[in-house]
Amino acid sequence: MSATRPRRRRARSAFSWRVSAWLRRYLLHSDGFALLMLSLVSAALAVLNQQSRQLFPSAMQTLVVLVGGFLLTVRSLLLLYVVVALSIGFVWSRNASTVGATLVVAIAGAIVLLSARSRGRLGVQGTRGDSMLVDLRDRIRAQGEMPQLPEGWSAEVVLRSAGGASFSGDFLVATRSDDGHILEVALVDVSGKGVAAGTRALLLSGAFGGLLGSGPPEEFLLAANRYLIRQQWEEGFATVAHVVLDLTTGDYIVSVAGHPPAVQFAAGSGRWRVSEASEGPLLGIFPDAKFVGERGRLERGDALLMFTDGLIETPGKDISVGIDKLLGEAERLVTRGFRHGARKLIDRVAAAHNDDRAVVLIWRD
Repeated sequence: MSATRPRRRRARSAFSWRVSAWLRRYLLHSDGFALLMLSLVSAALAVLNQQSRQLFPSAMQTLVVLVGGFLLTVRSLLLLYVVVALSIGFVWSRNASTVGATLVVAIAGAIVLLSARSRGRLGVQGTRGDSMLVDLRDRIRAQGEMPQLPEGWSAEVVLRSAGGASFSGDFLVATRSDDGHILEVALVDVSGKGVAAGTRALLLSGAFGGLLGSGPPEEFLLAANRYLIRQQWEEGFATVAHVVLDLTTGDYIVSVAGHPPAVQFAAGSGRWRVSEASEGPLLGIFPDAKFVGERGRLERGDALLMFTDGLIETPGKDISVGIDKLLGEAERLVTRGFRHGARKLIDRVAAAHNDDRAVVLIWRD
């Protein structure tokens, strides 16, 4: 007898767990259950309004509409609107509602419906669409992190979006070869800025990240150009600075496609030198575009600086003025060391925050 009681308790516990799991999975998170609960709340508010108009005014139906916009699909939301309309009609029949309160509910309903339809086009409901965008943004940032470099090498990457927006048209993709000897980096500036460019950057960062390191380095810009042309975007161009660096010898090749030139610091002369790599055309414009790189070498104490045009462009001034200002600030890094230099440059040079900005600094200790 005593042995059967624990078994019964375990059986009841297992049954309760299965019931609660079923409720959580199939009922509590279902669209129909949310519609039922919100309909009951709407009806309850209408009844409570008869008890106290001050505590439960008709305008409280707005809360039902707003919550429905987060939880329901468009079809269920329209059904909820019918229930809310009936509830308000019931209050009107008792002369307990006002035109102002009804207008507030109607305007809120129209705004919520537009938002729900926008999410419906994505096939998501509630805040899942926002979560997807946040996840994509975080993936871009993770992909843009510089891979771990061997002893004797250091690098910093700083990206800033226009106006402090979450999405930027500037992004970085970088990878090391399987043997660890070659570092390949591409700094990309997509046409536009802020959120408008950020949507294209979401797509291109994945595509360019897949191209980088998957073929001969000299063919990266050619492959990226072909990919962009296939997209046939109205504003589908981008600029790129591409660097292939041998971490054993310090030899590198820098190629640019409509992008500001890279800048190298030579510890032997103590000077910064602007790369003379031939500036190739913008990506996504000419199918037969050619890109020619410039070779160089980073000795101990040398550094290589890459940046986007948002760092150096000033309306009404030639781009060379911005480069001179950048080099002037870069001179100050030499005596104090390059660590945190990317952040210092972007803070001191890019005073205006109305454009996306990016700085990549690689140096050899």
